[in-house]
Amino acid sequence: MKRREFIAFLGGAAAWPVIARAQQPAMPLIGMLHSQTQDTEAARITVIQDGLKEVGFVAGRNVTIEHRFADGHNERLPMLAAELVQLRVNVIFANTTPPALAAKAATATIPIVFVTGADPVELGLVSSLNRPGANVTGVTVLSNKLVAKRLQLLCDLIPGSAPIGMLAAQNNPNTENDVKDAVAAANALGRALHVVEVTPGGDIGAAVAALVRQHVGALFVAPQADFRIWRQQLLVLAEHHALPTTFSSSDHVTAGGLMSYGPDQMDSYRDAGVYTGRILKGEKPADLPVMQATKFEL
Repeated sequence: MKRREFIAFLGGAAAWPVIARAQQPAMPLIGMLHSQTQDTEAARITVIQDGLKEVGFVAGRNVTIEHRFADGHNERLPMLAAELVQLRVNVIFANTTPPALAAKAATATIPIVFVTGADPVELGLVSSLNRPGANVTGVTVLSNKLVAKRLQLLCDLIPGSAPIGMLAAQNNPNTENDVKDAVAAANALGRALHVVEVTPGGDIGAAVAALVRQHVGALFVAPQADFRIWRQQLLVLAEHHALPTTFSSSDHVTAGGLMSYGPDQMDSYRDAGVYTGRILKGEKPADLPVMQATKFEL
């Protein structure tokens, strides 16, 4: 081999690793859309990643995750969903009902996996639980269907005639039904119910103070993820005013709350992570029935 040909050969060989790297397929990209903050969702993000690992996907190794947090301001969700669509993510993971609705409005082609506490058929997210149709599937914990049971458990804890105070989030798509169900349950139990709605970024202290002025004997927190942002403030306020308080998720109790009743949400988020991984492997959302939570906690 002539000297000039040999040098050219070496130059080409040096470029081989660069060419090989360029030919490697890009890692799949998951866009996670959250109503809340990075801090409030840290534990759930961890179990979602645990679910992904069960089907062979490890963040940073063979899958990339982009997060968008609305920080309690649901009106930002359409813009954040549009950003994920522009990134051409392979799947959008919507962590609660408002992100799921925003994601569905943003794309009819990118697969969407949701976790919701409401009935996804009633919300219009899917056509049916067994045959979701289109590009959307996920997990429903149906915590909104347990409003009456939770209120009954709270009333059993504080017998008598003291009214119950209820906190609900403004601009949450579940609020109207949650309040309606709670009022009906309170009427059936013969208890007065006072409802205060909290605005995004609003003063939770003022909301609780308004209920205290109504001489409520206990506090019922609507089964809405919005209240994860106010968790620590709520716990402090409940203790300060000596108000027995019920939540829909046990992580509030783990943090110091009195009682909860509802599905094991962490288990459901792990299941949704598994679904996300299965979609990355080529399964279609339309072929994955909506899972329903079966593990409950008291």
